[in-house]
Amino acid sequence: MALERRPAGRYDEEAPPSRAPRAGAPRARPAEPGGGEMREENRRPDEGALAMENRRLRRAVDELAALNELAREVGSSLDSREIMNAIVRRSLRAVGAEQGSVQLVERKSSADLLKTLVRERGASDAAGGAAFRFDKSILGWMQINKKPLLVNDPAGDPRFSGVRWEESIRSLLCVPLLVKSELTGVLTVFNKKEAGGFTSDDQRLLAILAAQSAQVVETARLYEEEKALLRMRQEMRFATEIQERLLPKEAPVLPGYEIAGRSHPASEVGGDYFDFIPITETRLALCLGDVTGKGLSAALLMANLQATIRGQTLVDCPPRECMERSNRLLFRSTDPVKFATLFYGVLDVERHRLHYCSAGHDNPYFFSGSAEPIRLGKGGMMLGAMEDSAYEDETVELRPGDLIFAYSDGITEAMDDSGDEYGEEFGEERLLPILREHRNEPAGRLIDAVFGAVRSHAKTRAQSDDMTVVVLRRIA
Repeated sequence: MALERRPAGRYDEEAPPSRAPRAGAPRARPAEPGGGEMREENRRPDEGALAMENRRLRRAVDELAALNELAREVGSSLDSREIMNAIVRRSLRAVGAEQGSVQLVERKSSADLLKTLVRERGASDAAGGAAFRFDKSILGWMQINKKPLLVNDPAGDPRFSGVRWEESIRSLLCVPLLVKSELTGVLTVFNKKEAGGFTSDDQRLLAILAAQSAQVVETARLYEEEKALLRMRQEMRFATEIQERLLPKEAPVLPGYEIAGRSHPASEVGGDYFDFIPITETRLALCLGDVTGKGLSAALLMANLQATIRGQTLVDCPPRECMERSNRLLFRSTDPVKFATLFYGVLDVERHRLHYCSAGHDNPYFFSGSAEPIRLGKGGMMLGAMEDSAYEDETVELRPGDLIFAYSDGITEAMDDSGDEYGEEFGEERLLPILREHRNEPAGRLIDAVFGAVRSHAKTRAQSDDMTVVVLRRIA
C-alpha cells in the first residue's frame, strides 16, 4: 500500500478511492444546522419525570423500611402496651407528625367505647407541650365510618362544624384498626411537621401500618385477657382453699343444745364466714360474718377477721367490748373500703343464755315458745368502717325448744332466673314461712329446707354471693 507524505510529518495509509453510491442504497442524513451532532437536550429523558420517579422510588423504599421496622419491633412481643407504643412511635416517624395516640374499643362496658391506652409525642416534641386531646365526635365518626379521616383545616372542616378544637391542633389523620371488618381501635397522628398538612400518601401509609398492626394488637390483647382469666381462676382456687380451711369441719357437741352451720359458696367466692370458738368448757362463741369483696381479697380479709375474733375470745371480754376492739384492729389494718358485718354471740350452757352483739349484720331470728319470732338487733356499725364506733350487746334467755337462726344476705338476696337483669330476690317474705314450718325439726333438716327453697327460687341462675346459715337450738 502506498504511503503519502503529509505536511505534519506523519505517514498515513492512503485513503481508498471514493465510490459512487449504489443504486437504491440509502443516502446519508444531512448534518443538523449548527454542527454534525444532535442536541444534548433532545437525547436526555425529561428531567421533571425522572425527578418524580426518583421521589416515588425513594418514598416506596422509606415505606418498605417503615413496615419492616414495625414488623420487626412488634413481631417479638405479646405485650399490648409495648406493641402500641411501637406502632405510635413508628407512625410518627413515618409520616412526620408531632404526636400520636391509639384508642382501643373497650368491650367490657355496656357500649363499645374507645379508650385511649397510648399517647406519645415525637422526639422533637418530647421536651414540652401538653398531650393533644380531641372531641369525642371524631371517635364517633370513626366508629360509624370505619375509614381513614384526614383533617388539615380543623376549624373549617364542615364535617365537624360543632367541634371545639384545641388551638394547638393544626391537622390530624385517623385510620381504623380493623380485624375481620370489626373496628377494634383507632390510630391517630396530630400536626404534620411540614407545611401543608398531611397528604394522601401519608394517609395511605398510615392505613397500611394500621392494617399490619391491627391483628398483632388484637392477638396481644387476647393473650393478656387469657392470662388475666387464668390468674383469676388461680386466685379463685386459692380463695376457695382459704375459705374451706377457715370454716369449721364439724359442729360442737354441747349437752342440751343442737348447733349446726353451713356455707354454700357462690360462683364467685365471696366473704361469708362462720365459726364456733370454745371459750371455756361451758361457754362457746358463735360467729357469722360477711366481708366485702370477692375472690382472694375477700378470703384474705376473712382470714384477718377470724384471727381478730379468735384473739378477742382469749381475752374473754363481753361481746360489746369484743366488737369495739375488733373494729379498731380491722380499721387500722385494712383498706378504707374494706369492712365486715358480723353477728357474735357467746352461749353459756350452764345458765342457758346467749350474750350477743350484731355489728351491721342481718339480724338473726329468735323463736321462743309459740310467740312470733323477734330479731336480735342490738349492736352497732359494721366492723372496720369507723375507728371509734360504739356497740351495744344484749342477753336472751333460752328455754327448751327455742331457736336462733342466723344467716348471711346471700340467702335473702338470691335472685330467680326470670331473665330480668336483676331478677326477684328470695327475700324475708319467703324465708320466714320456711322457718315457721320447720322450726321444730332437727337443725340439719331445717338448713336443708332453707337451701332447698333458695335453689328452687334461683333455678338455673348462678348466684354472685355466698349463702351461709348458723342454727342454735336448745333441746333440753
